Amino acid sequence: MERRFEPAIPGRGAQGADVPTRFGLATREVDGDWRDHMETLDGPPVKLRTQVTEERPRTILSFNQSPDIAFDRSVNAYRGCEHGCVYCFARPTHAYHDLSPGLDFETKLFAKPNAAEILRATLAKAKYRPRPIAMGTNTDPYQPIERDYRITREVLEVCLDARHPVTITTKSDRVCDDLDLLRAMAEQRLVAVAISVTSLDPRLSAKLEPRAAAPAKRLAALAKLAEAGVPVHCSIAPVIPAITDEFMEDIVQRAGQLGIGSVGWIPLRLPHEVAPLFREWLSVHFPERGDKVMNIVRSIRAKDGQARDNDPDFFTRMKPTGVWADLFRARFRLACKRAGVGKSKFELDCTRFRPPAVGGQLRLL
Repeated sequence: MERRFEPAIPGRGAQGADVPTRFGLATREVDGDWRDHMETLDGPPVKLRTQVTEERPRTILSFNQSPDIAFDRSVNAYRGCEHGCVYCFARPTHAYHDLSPGLDFETKLFAKPNAAEILRATLAKAKYRPRPIAMGTNTDPYQPIERDYRITREVLEVCLDARHPVTITTKSDRVCDDLDLLRAMAEQRLVAVAISVTSLDPRLSAKLEPRAAAPAKRLAALAKLAEAGVPVHCSIAPVIPAITDEFMEDIVQRAGQLGIGSVGWIPLRLPHEVAPLFREWLSVHFPERGDKVMNIVRSIRAKDGQARDNDPDFFTRMKPTGVWADLFRARFRLACKRAGVGKSKFELDCTRFRPPAVGGQLRLL
């Protein structure tokens, strides 16, 4: 990496890069060169605060037909994520709203207080047919603002009432705040939870995922959920070459020691604006190895001999190729064999579904 930047804002993942936009929109000033000019006039900027805007959408279920993922519908109670994971593949979605995938994504958040109400009405429709709803696909359902809004909990209450299956993906031990609901859903095979553990180094985690739970807290949450009978999966995601891959074997071992029987790994993805954000993050925190990291990333995403930052293609975007990818797979398989763990396929029960009551109606059954 030729350029080196000093961290623009401590406690945030994005470091203030001038992120290109894909839609011909004006570049957000929060990511522009104005910051350098303002500092010469006014001194260092004040601490960037999180802003939350409430919105009331008319629909809450999002459907997809991707062949690369196991679910066809999802609920996102929030837009943007305060965890600030610099590698987050969902960052580009903020660009659709003329907001920066950089600092805006982790500081200008949107909450949907009526999410549970809309979901209840949707599930009550005569033509609705149940399949597991994924939560945590585009934004973490247990990011810090869930502590006050409790929208995720309300959605789970609707799903428990309707006996509708749910999968949850998170980086927060706050998921244990809803252990009462999760335990009740697990008893009816209605829920499975995946917690992402990227490294075992809290200092590295504070740079990569500045407002996510520390690695030890995530492992403790996995153990607590498993002890309560909730199906859990430890996701080593993402695996970042020459940054976090060194922790792969130890995470698998720790999961096995905690009685977590399901473990998997997902390679780093850098779609759209995430690539320049990640490059700048490397130049700030790991300038001495930035080129090595990106060379490996580009090699595992290569196509027809052409290196590239990201593979956007269906069927291959989740499956890196090349010698480095083969090495990671071999290491992971060996670690799982030593730890006595595998990857479970959680079969959730859709047959228990019952349309929820709406508008004050009472159940017939």
